[in-house]
Amino acid sequence: EKRLGGHPSSEETRDPPPLEEGEIPPTQAEQEEEEDVVETGTTTGYCEVMDRDPLTSESAQILIGEIMGCNLELENIKKKINNVIQKNNNIIDVLGRI
Repeated sequence: EKRLGGHPSSEETRDPPPLEEGEIPPTQAEQEEEEDVVETGTTTGYCEVMDRDPLTSESAQILIGEIMGCNLELENIKKKINNVIQKNNNIIDVLGRI
């Protein structure tokens, strides 16, 4: 997975893993093709593969909007989790008094 900014991650700077017995090494063209895509995904398992075009102002705004939407959803999930934890603690307190 390549970062959107084109900066290699630490994983990309390492040597590739050794080939297993009988495995054919990828050709230069295959390696370049792998480097030319970016994968994005969500927790639903949806994955979109895009060509590595220059990041435009419009596409950056779209990505920022998606990130903001995800952050809002995460905040709502955190609130729900905290509510469940509080309810569980209340139940434990009540059961401890019985």
